[in-house]
Amino acid sequence: MGRAFKLLSCKPLDLLDKPYPHWYKNPVMYIAIEGVIGVGKTTLARLLQQRFEAELRLEVFDENPFLSDFYADRARYAFQTQIFFLLSRYHQQNRFTPDILSQGKNLITDYTFAKDALFARINLDGDELEMYYNVHDALAEKIQLPELIVYLQASTDVLMQRIARRDRTYERQMERDYIDTLNTAYEDFFDDYFKGVPVLRIPTDDLDIVSSTTAQEQVEHAIRAALRDAPRQTQLPLD
Repeated sequence: MGRAFKLLSCKPLDLLDKPYPHWYKNPVMYIAIEGVIGVGKTTLARLLQQRFEAELRLEVFDENPFLSDFYADRARYAFQTQIFFLLSRYHQQNRFTPDILSQGKNLITDYTFAKDALFARINLDGDELEMYYNVHDALAEKIQLPELIVYLQASTDVLMQRIARRDRTYERQMERDYIDTLNTAYEDFFDDYFKGVPVLRIPTDDLDIVSSTTAQEQVEHAIRAALRDAPRQTQLPLD
């Protein structure tokens, strides 16, 4: 018997509760895969690319010069790290998303622009957080929302195991409490955000997406079912 995954729609966070610009309809598919560090976003995105005949765009994160220092001393390097990621994610999505969709191609990404604000709420406070919001809000108005969010869930213990298994140098000092905080924040984030954009929740603690063809097919079928129920997403504003 196949697994049952939960599809839901979400409401916007107060910090980004602003009307989005008018978008026009576009028949192509745009999926973003989300979840906490180590959950398997990039792995799933790569596996789904061929199944959906889609263009693949992965987040560029290892170019952040502050990342290793941030994991060693989050308070000291949080603002530099966050602003670098914000601008990097903006440039990545603002460049490739309109180009790909305007060519009538499907698109799969392993992150959303909006998640940047989630990390900012955890890592920043005071004047730094207020400055971050000002920049983020100005940029977010120009970013296209995906048609469907695939949210991969995992327990904190499983996430720590996966992080240790992939053994990235800059993640070796990552604390369990930080991942646990992120896990809770992600649950709240995808319970309240993306108004009008369906979110497909997929628990992965016992789901072997990497090596199980059956698991891959289950996820693919769940995504196709969610897309059938979702309104066709949009392309660029006509301004």
